[in-house]
Amino acid sequence: MKWYIVQAHASAEKKLSEQIKEELEKADLGSKFGEILVPTQDVTEIKKGKRSVVKKKYFPGYILVKLDMTNDVYHLIKSLKKVSGFLGPQGKPSPISEEEVNKIVGNMEESVANPSSSITFQVGEQVKVCDGPFASFNGSIEEIDEDKSRLKVSVSIFGRPTPVDLDYSQVEKV
Repeated sequence: MKWYIVQAHASAEKKLSEQIKEELEKADLGSKFGEILVPTQDVTEIKKGKRSVVKKKYFPGYILVKLDMTNDVYHLIKSLKKVSGFLGPQGKPSPISEEEVNKIVGNMEESVANPSSSITFQVGEQVKVCDGPFASFNGSIEEIDEDKSRLKVSVSIFGRPTPVDLDYSQVEKV
């Protein structure tokens, strides 16, 4: 069995992955099917001052499928409504190496252990503190520690700029 990449319509990857499994089973082609993977990564987002980890698609519009490619399997998958085709020259299925799949799976596992942040800040950017003792103060970013998701923000207290160490979740962009 080899890995292939199926091009799917946007936002239909998960539903289509289940449909591929079901259709192959219905057509008695379950023995040709190995596994299916919709690559995702964990990303930290802050909405309304709350930090949450959400799953984002690593390759939107693509599904990895491990199977024995035969004419029957090809035509069955290609005939599904939300399938655009296979990744390969002229839409012909071209297998990808196990090494490439392992790299993708490794990146997925790493993102679960260390969710990346979708929030980007720049030094000098104006922010408003929305949590903690300095809530409602405005300030400018002096330093950014992306590894710890922390910022050093200069806020004006009694007319003097004072550096304050804050978490990403404690500020919002102005």
